[in-house]
Amino acid sequence: MAMLSLSTPTKELYMVGPTYAKRLNKLNIETAEDLLHHYPFRYDDFSLISTINQLQLGKVVTIQGEIISCQNIYTKYGKKLQKAVVADQTGQIEAIWFNQPFLTRTLKEGLPISLAGKVDWFDRKPALISPEYELIRTRYPVIPSGARNLMKRIYGAARLDPSSRSVGTQDDSGWNTIHTGRLVPVYPETYGVSSKWLRSRIAPLIEKLIPKTPDWLPQEIKEENNLIDLRLALKEIHFPNSQSEISEAKSRLSFDELFLIQLEALKRKQNWQKNKLTHAFFVNQGKVLELINSLPFSLTNSQNKALKQILDDLKLKKPMNRLLEGDVGSGKTVVAAISMYVAYLNGLKSALMAPTEILAQQHYQTIKTLLEPFGLKVNLITGSHKSLNTKYQILNTNIIIGTHALIYDKVKLDNLGLVIIDEQHRFGVEQRAKLINKGKSPHILTMTATPIPRTIALTLYGDLDLSVLDEMPPARKEIKTWVVPLEKRLSAYHWISKQIKKERCQIFIVCPLIEQSDKESMKDIRAATVEFERLSKKIFPDFKLGLLHGQMKTKDKDKIINDFRDEKLDILVSTPVIEVGIDIPNATIMMIEGADRFGLAQLHQLRGRVGRSNKQSYCLLFTSTKDKENRKRLAAMQKYISGFKLAEIDLQLRGAGEIYGTQQHGFANLKIASFTDNVLMEKTSIAAKKIIPQLNQFPLLQEKLKTYTIKLIEPN
Repeated sequence: MAMLSLSTPTKELYMVGPTYAKRLNKLNIETAEDLLHHYPFRYDDFSLISTINQLQLGKVVTIQGEIISCQNIYTKYGKKLQKAVVADQTGQIEAIWFNQPFLTRTLKEGLPISLAGKVDWFDRKPALISPEYELIRTRYPVIPSGARNLMKRIYGAARLDPSSRSVGTQDDSGWNTIHTGRLVPVYPETYGVSSKWLRSRIAPLIEKLIPKTPDWLPQEIKEENNLIDLRLALKEIHFPNSQSEISEAKSRLSFDELFLIQLEALKRKQNWQKNKLTHAFFVNQGKVLELINSLPFSLTNSQNKALKQILDDLKLKKPMNRLLEGDVGSGKTVVAAISMYVAYLNGLKSALMAPTEILAQQHYQTIKTLLEPFGLKVNLITGSHKSLNTKYQILNTNIIIGTHALIYDKVKLDNLGLVIIDEQHRFGVEQRAKLINKGKSPHILTMTATPIPRTIALTLYGDLDLSVLDEMPPARKEIKTWVVPLEKRLSAYHWISKQIKKERCQIFIVCPLIEQSDKESMKDIRAATVEFERLSKKIFPDFKLGLLHGQMKTKDKDKIINDFRDEKLDILVSTPVIEVGIDIPNATIMMIEGADRFGLAQLHQLRGRVGRSNKQSYCLLFTSTKDKENRKRLAAMQKYISGFKLAEIDLQLRGAGEIYGTQQHGFANLKIASFTDNVLMEKTSIAAKKIIPQLNQFPLLQEKLKTYTIKLIEPN
């Protein structure tokens, strides 16, 4: 491993190569440093080392001895097993494996071996069944546990030189082990990459690279938070000698993750505040009140509060950078429209970018209705609406709404004063930057209808000021939500038919898949195309049904949505493509097939497609699951209507990565920390705020932040 460094690509590492490097990519491991930071998720306790004569049935132990023999054996049923006889100074025992014929080429007579596993009966005598094994080939100098504790007392936890201790656990004979005889790390795996394989590659990296690994965390932060040195933490997370070592390693590495997120957000905020506005906004209170009074509804208290915060920002000499977070149907678009009206009154354009054409069209219709009576011209630019992409129309418009088509070079947005980005986590960092750069330091308002617990929002978006819409319009009735088990399906269909006839309402039916899957685990999952045919012919033959899914052409999707909006259809069978952006006030029932396959956040988004008028609305969650966790999540949907409350429950049950889709949606992909650890989030926030004014005094931290920022951008 000549010239080995943290940035060495995995394909160049010893005993990795191109094939395994591709497999490691699936675990987001591309460099030696990534491999060092691929943390175990649990540990097998093989630390009890016993002589053979002391073995007890049912105990998990490690024995160390010499291989007497190893051979393939055929059972009377024709199956092949591998039997090894291992002896130490007190006796001998058999080790049994199944369908691993290659072992006879590895476990040669006379070699020293360490075996770890459970002692059980086999062929009427005690044996080790499918034990972990490793041939003992190397010796390393090791700091004994007592001496290490003495060093920690003398030098302090953060000052102990970790390069003086080796990876493996040493027994009385001086042999070192990494797969047996210790707390053995178990890692997230992928096809062809086992935990044993990972241990074998990580151990030499620790020996070679740890002495070269700089600790970028400032000493004062480590001391204030009682954190150990990074090099020691990396050794202890992979090859600990005790539970206390695991705990201190996790404390340090968890702190690092959240600290870097908070510091990066504060750095972005610091850089943003250096920008000077090209145009200072004047807020004409009279004109704004005239627009508000023209609305067919009253603003909620939280809308008024958020609007005041935004207008106060617009009056400042530095550009606004604010996140407007609001539950489904809480009225974010209206607040955004008023902000765009203020830009218009200042002679400036506004641009609103949405992640889907459906959502962009919905914003276009809403904002056009609200603002065109006041003289504003609103334009829509999407990939399928190229007829509107004329230079004349762009020059003669006040508000441009669109998808990522807005960031194309040919779309010139001169005189741009306000940029609004909806569902901002669905865009990459570079996509957002391209739109923002079309103006000269414009005000930025980002919006999300994905409820994010406040602590997470403040951590991930520390560069943004936060406004929250946590009230629903007063005329809205609470959506009644029911979990419908398999045996009540026919009764639910009958009730839906009665509701359509009695209330003249419309229905959404959402299926998880477009086409039926051939996979055994997915065969019971209902697909939109199949359900559309079945429901049309057998269940609701008296009603008009439409089908909508993501693979349809845009013009076909538009026609279906418009027909549904114009009440030409009674029932819309769809995939989750309707999760955002469709506003049909007459739709009062949301029926979700396979509800257990969705997270709470997505179920809540789908439920938000109904309840958009003063009519009573319902959400029916169809499921056949018996799984306790899934039933608990669906019960929460029945109990809570608040997206923020549901997001907190989902966070506790599933973690941020699964809820928000970290790789696809730009959320931080935590490896070891947790967004539910409010105490640690508070500690790292305090530390980041303390360091940011003096960041230039810590070159190692500055360098770490550069590479960290690049990794944040790359997945998007």
